Amino acid sequence: MLFLVAALMLLGVVLGTVAHAPLTFTAVAAVVIAVWLGVFALRERHARRRTSAH
Repeated sequence: MLFLVAALMLLGVVLGTVAHAPLTFTAVAAVVIAVWLGVFALRERHARRRTSAH
């Protein structure tokens, strides 16, 4: 999942509007997205364990 975020960020830097944003903004946005995806993955894993136990 983090590989996907890194790949999309690199693609955006090369081809997209991210190339016009400052590098610090791009890095902060990538970290925020990675944390959000990580929290989502943990919540999904926790929810699946809870439903499979019942």
